[in-house]
Amino acid sequence: MNKTMFFIWIIGIAIIAFFTGEIATVMMLYLILLALQGIHLTIKEFYADWRNRHLG
Repeated sequence: MNKTMFFIWIIGIAIIAFFTGEIATVMMLYLILLALQGIHLTIKEFYADWRNRHLG
């Protein structure tokens, strides 16, 4: 997920949370999305490294 989509998701979640009064939910979902984005980037780096070693 690129940075633009990440911030669009956060803004969408924040708007929904604002109207429902669940501000703590925004903070928790932001942390979850941030952690998942970090995991995704790490897996992509490992895959690129593995591919270069074994296929290239």
